[in-house]
Amino acid sequence: MTNPNTPHSSEAGTPPPDDTHPPCVLVFNANDPSGAAGLSADVLSVASVGGHALPVATGAYVRDTTRIFDFFPFDEEAVTEQARAILEDSPAQVIKVGFAGSPENVSAISELAADYAEIPLITCMPDLSWWEESLIDQYQDAVRELLLPQTTVLVGNHSTLCRWLLADWNNAKAPTARDIAKAAAEMGVPYVLVTGIALPDQFLENTLATPQSVLGSEKFERFDAAFVGAGDTLAAALAALIGSGSDLTEAASEALNYLDRCLDAGFRPGMGAVVPDRLFWAQPEDDESEEDAEATRPNLFETPFNETRH
Repeated sequence: MTNPNTPHSSEAGTPPPDDTHPPCVLVFNANDPSGAAGLSADVLSVASVGGHALPVATGAYVRDTTRIFDFFPFDEEAVTEQARAILEDSPAQVIKVGFAGSPENVSAISELAADYAEIPLITCMPDLSWWEESLIDQYQDAVRELLLPQTTVLVGNHSTLCRWLLADWNNAKAPTARDIAKAAAEMGVPYVLVTGIALPDQFLENTLATPQSVLGSEKFERFDAAFVGAGDTLAAALAALIGSGSDLTEAASEALNYLDRCLDAGFRPGMGAVVPDRLFWAQPEDDESEEDAEATRPNLFETPFNETRH
């Protein structure tokens, strides 16, 4: 089902999702061997809110939970062939773009998205501070020029989006979500979902906005931990919820609350950052004994796989 809020349309319609199976979300992202971000985050988040991910690898990180050591982008032809092969077989209801890996891959994804202009496109701009400055500039310029004109919702952290879209900001007051939305709208983006807006008393605000108004806002207490993969988790969940037919405002609110619970249940698999637990709902309650947990654990051979549980 195409999101009714999206301004993009095409004469060639995409078949609506079959109610008997989860909505399909085509996700472009890099492989992350730590499982913190990238395709791992996308696949688990989409599945956790009731969707089915069609993952297309754009490259591979060399990283652990502490830092990124290197990155190897895939050739743009490899990215295009992955995506076109699966789209000819399994129609997607939404496209989600994480880290495309190179300007060439951004161009390839843009060309593919133009061929499926009726499908909502969710673009997530990750934190690229680990990369060389010249590469960051080239990548963000490509996203600005090629991908944003086709983007339905731009998702990103407040500081990341401000540095990118409002680099010349000279007002003493920090930019609002609407200020970011106005800058994004100049490239054709109708909606932005801005996270991590600092509030007093250790709270953060996350806002869905257009240049004209704030459509929704959720406030959460700041966690005393460093997380990796929050942006991909949020954007992937949002994409799956839109694909299931949810109104954009409702989908954003549910995706933000899902992210909050993932972070609240986060864990540290290594010596570095905390990883969101995207399957928090599958864990036994703290006060539940091991025997009780075993007794209440669902029988996967009896439970329908396409049930949304969150």
